[in-house]
Amino acid sequence: MCFGQVKNIVEPELIKTELHQSNIGKIFFTEQRLSYESINEGSFLKTYKLTNKSNLFFVAYFNNSLTNYKHQILPEYSGDTLFKIGNYQFSIYIDSKLTYQSNLLPGAPQSKNQDKDTYLNRPFIDNINGQGTWSESFWNRFMRNGGDKTLTDGNHLLKMEIRPYVQTDTIITGNIIASGELILDVLRKPKINIRKIKLNQLTPYNGLEISNSSFDKKKIKYLKGAIDEGVFKKINSIVVIKNGNLLIEEYFNGENRYSLHDPRSVGKSFASTMTGIAINEGFIKSDSQTISGFYQLTQFQNFTQSKGNATIKDLLTMSSGFDGNDEVDNSVGNEENMYTTEDWVKFTLDLPYQDSLKEKWHYFTAGVVLLGDILNKTVPKGLEKYADEKLFKPLGISNYKWQYTPQNVPNTAGGIQMNALDFAKYGQLYKNGGIWNSQQILSKTWVEQSLNKQKQILGRDNEYYGYLFWNKTFKANDKDYEAYYCAGNGGNYILIFKNEPLVIVITASAYGQYYAHSQVTEMLSKYILPAVTK
Repeated sequence: MCFGQVKNIVEPELIKTELHQSNIGKIFFTEQRLSYESINEGSFLKTYKLTNKSNLFFVAYFNNSLTNYKHQILPEYSGDTLFKIGNYQFSIYIDSKLTYQSNLLPGAPQSKNQDKDTYLNRPFIDNINGQGTWSESFWNRFMRNGGDKTLTDGNHLLKMEIRPYVQTDTIITGNIIASGELILDVLRKPKINIRKIKLNQLTPYNGLEISNSSFDKKKIKYLKGAIDEGVFKKINSIVVIKNGNLLIEEYFNGENRYSLHDPRSVGKSFASTMTGIAINEGFIKSDSQTISGFYQLTQFQNFTQSKGNATIKDLLTMSSGFDGNDEVDNSVGNEENMYTTEDWVKFTLDLPYQDSLKEKWHYFTAGVVLLGDILNKTVPKGLEKYADEKLFKPLGISNYKWQYTPQNVPNTAGGIQMNALDFAKYGQLYKNGGIWNSQQILSKTWVEQSLNKQKQILGRDNEYYGYLFWNKTFKANDKDYEAYYCAGNGGNYILIFKNEPLVIVITASAYGQYYAHSQVTEMLSKYILPAVTK
């Protein structure tokens, strides 16, 4: 579509640098994030070696803002409407062939940026500080949809084009507003020489002796080499416990056995553990106790009797009727909406409650925050001291850190930090049926209830949910390996295998990255499970 002479609907920021003014309509690539003012022509890449460890950023210079470009396509629409129905279209060509094209979903960049910005300065690959932002997500989609197959080792020409688009009944695309090229020397299939790779020399740890079981050291060396070469990204530790003893312990990216890891939602499972202990000791009657016994719900918005009948079990299995789903961006109860409020419990109890949602599994972080608050107000001396006395001290865990809610309550949404070996001891507690050092810390019945397939996760292949524990089957060696596990953003896992004497911990910091969980599945299927099972 050709743009006509249409007056701007918003006033964009002035072009501030000579470099921008002289390069309107061009895209350049850099190997690091540079500020708009500090970029110079010497920053721009002409050729670039693309390895698994490479970073790649781009800068695009326009002569107007995105809102105005969209206004030129549909002059009769307001700025607010244009924000909701359009965005940038990104196209990637490899060796002159269109490999991937994406009409970016409305919402990012933010409306204020779409109104004002006359340039983009964004990451495609940021192996150091990447958080899965919208531009990184585009690159990841490109890699999944043709880029991975096309960018074989050797030289390739990458070309990028940016257009505006709007969508009403049909998609209408504007003219190219910026384009650029980069010659890539791709080297993504490293040769790993396992003769030069040494495995960590094991020493006993408080509560964990060294295993005398054998395993395939070559496979673990290949895995270690692949992590070192960036084939698997942002992996921080791998620990394997077999028959209750330490079999494998490897660290990456400067971490060691004393490093505290932030496993995000892995911490939700600890709320389940503490609920079981509190029920066993009589501070909570049972998992069928309703939340009306803990709160005056008439003081909160959207009160219904059904809300009062929501149970502890509903929160544990993420199957209450609260209108919240973290997997739906525009869900009113999405966790991102909670974090911006001053009182997370009030946020949760104010939510609408729909009977149609009850019994259906939907990932609901705010419900676990509510569970943590119930524990904190019910157990003696509060949740933090209770957990230390009843769980962590019996397990010999002393070096850990909670995160907290705005009310200074331990944040059961996730983020409790420990070292990898202490996470492994927590997993082994469940493998032992709740016993540690001959002490029944957690009742066997609660362990079984927690790991049972309480809810099927619809839309996923043979995956289930227990009491804040997941369940699925991994494949390796043409065999099935069923596991109960805790999981968190970034690729963090504590895995308890049902029919194998194994507990496996993987900590990682690929937060927000699409590959975070899939790469762990690949590591387990191709390397770890084949190495440690017969």
